[in-house]
Amino acid sequence: MRIAIFVPTDVHSLELAGLMDVFAEANTRVDKAFYEVTIVAEGDSTIRCASGLRVEPDCAFRNYSGNPDTLLVAGSVGVPHSPGRQVIDWLTAIASQTRRYGSVCTGAFVLGSAGLLKGRRVTTHWQFASLLAERFPDAHVEGDRVFLRDGAMITSAGSSAAIDLGLSLVEEDLGREVALYVARRLVVFLKRPGDQSQFSVHLAAQAIDRNRLHDVQQYVLNHPADDLSVAALAKLAAMSTRNFSRVFSQEVGISPSDYVDLTRIDVARFLLEGSRLPIASIAEKSGFGSASAMRRAFVSHVGVTPSDYRDRFRTSGDGARRSLSENG
Repeated sequence: MRIAIFVPTDVHSLELAGLMDVFAEANTRVDKAFYEVTIVAEGDSTIRCASGLRVEPDCAFRNYSGNPDTLLVAGSVGVPHSPGRQVIDWLTAIASQTRRYGSVCTGAFVLGSAGLLKGRRVTTHWQFASLLAERFPDAHVEGDRVFLRDGAMITSAGSSAAIDLGLSLVEEDLGREVALYVARRLVVFLKRPGDQSQFSVHLAAQAIDRNRLHDVQQYVLNHPADDLSVAALAKLAAMSTRNFSRVFSQEVGISPSDYVDLTRIDVARFLLEGSRLPIASIAEKSGFGSASAMRRAFVSHVGVTPSDYRDRFRTSGDGARRSLSENG
């Protein structure tokens, strides 16, 4: 299966490497070169990524022959420079002949320049979502999605979300077993739900075939402030408390209570990084109930207090405020 990845001159190295590694690991599992990946650039000279990593393109766009099954556009650090008219025309023509196409992070701006976002639901890195919507008002930008599929188009958020996108394509092409193998090899979770807000939840459902447990995990993620006792979760799974605890620990690798605690910590981390909410409000929203309980959990699992964590990692708050307003 031929995959063409177009890279801008200031490509974000993690996004490109994430896609490449997903497809390479899938090939090792199926024991053949199922994916034939070509790195395509505006020219044929070496590209120096924003990180300093150097990438040697396989070919310039004008020398790419045939039509790929899949066309992907990698993003850059920040909004990529608009490629020349010939590149835009090439992308437009190639996309119309592929089975699917899409972008990672700010690669969506390149697709927009090629007129490929019109009427489509699309996502990008939350930091640039409002700008994408402003530049391409005919697109339906959903800036807090991890990845989003709309017909033949699939787009994702930034950096590590490239792996989410790649895994979703592998699962579509080769099935869940191969996608799960790749996820385990890369030490990432197989699936983050596409409508999950763009923040890290290390314990999202991945290796679970039992739908009831998957549903419980998603419920914990989406309702961190609810009653998430083992008894309540067992009832949600329609299992006895004892059997639920045993099966959950066996399938997920940690106890239900530890899973709840770590998920709540990730929710609190997101709010600490990206909002101006008081510590007490964050403790309530993330399900700890009190600032002292959240402090104990952070010191135990993260090694710092919530206040110290905020001081180290706080952002402008725009992304968190947007997600909170949309998700209540």
